[in-house]
Amino acid sequence: MYLIGFIGACIAVAMVPGVSTAIILRQTLRAGRGSGMAATLGNETGILVWGLAAAFGLSALLVASQVAYDVMRVTGAVLLLAMGAQALWQARKGAPDLPEGEVVPGRRAPYLAGLGTCLANPKAAVFAMSFLPQFVPAGQNVPLTLVTLALVWVMVDLLWYGLLIWAVAKAKAWLGRPAVKRRLEQISGVVLIGLGVRMVVDAR
Repeated sequence: MYLIGFIGACIAVAMVPGVSTAIILRQTLRAGRGSGMAATLGNETGILVWGLAAAFGLSALLVASQVAYDVMRVTGAVLLLAMGAQALWQARKGAPDLPEGEVVPGRRAPYLAGLGTCLANPKAAVFAMSFLPQFVPAGQNVPLTLVTLALVWVMVDLLWYGLLIWAVAKAKAWLGRPAVKRRLEQISGVVLIGLGVRMVVDAR
């Protein structure tokens, strides 16, 4: 029963828009499903890292160190601000549309964008450390159960973001129009900059 409750909680967490959603949707709108999935895989790699860190107590070291926490917070904010500024620049100059079915060269950049923003977000570490242990039943092997829960969390995220990417791709005919695409780039840029500013000023 604890696993069913945990899956439900993971779905609820995934559905709340945040940094990950903004980055994944932007990559999907810019370069299609492949880039969106690459950003998703990068984000989930980061989630898995934080889940494993929580399982073995490493996240506690980050929480205990104000300097490490602040360094990560500022690094994450700089990444978000840079991506937001890039989105606004792309919207201003107008990025060329990719032909239908064309394969975008390389998935490294969107993967690293997803991974970097997740790993540079200390809130993700704190959340993993406070969220996962709540679902460990009494008497269970704690590290093993936390690793299992982290894997389940990643699978739920992959399903949710995969569905989101599929829905955006289905609406490509409308979302891909130059005026709409430009406006969406502007919105994503403002959102990313807003998230970056919030990360800068956020206290623990």
